[in-house]
Amino acid sequence: MYRHIAMFKFNDDVGEADVSAIAQALSTLPEAIEQVRDYRHGSDLGLNDGNFDYVVVADFDSVDDYVTYRDHPIHQSLIKEHIAGRVANRAAIQYQFDT
Repeated sequence: MYRHIAMFKFNDDVGEADVSAIAQALSTLPEAIEQVRDYRHGSDLGLNDGNFDYVVVADFDSVDDYVTYRDHPIHQSLIKEHIAGRVANRAAIQYQFDT
């Protein structure tokens, strides 16, 4: 199994309505992209200073499935419409794990 994790630190002008729209858009991806095995995302709880604001955790059966998701037109459109221009910092990792 392969896991993709992306964390976002939003620009200061990103408000709750923006984050809600991002969350709603992200929630459509598992149904739209069949290669997604598990998909979770959410806002940081604010328990520690310096954390990122939002995280996406997605699981895939193969590297090829991850690449399909990464490059999928619906995913790319979501990035352009909801993420680009709103993120001050992004961190991501992909790793393999046993189930």
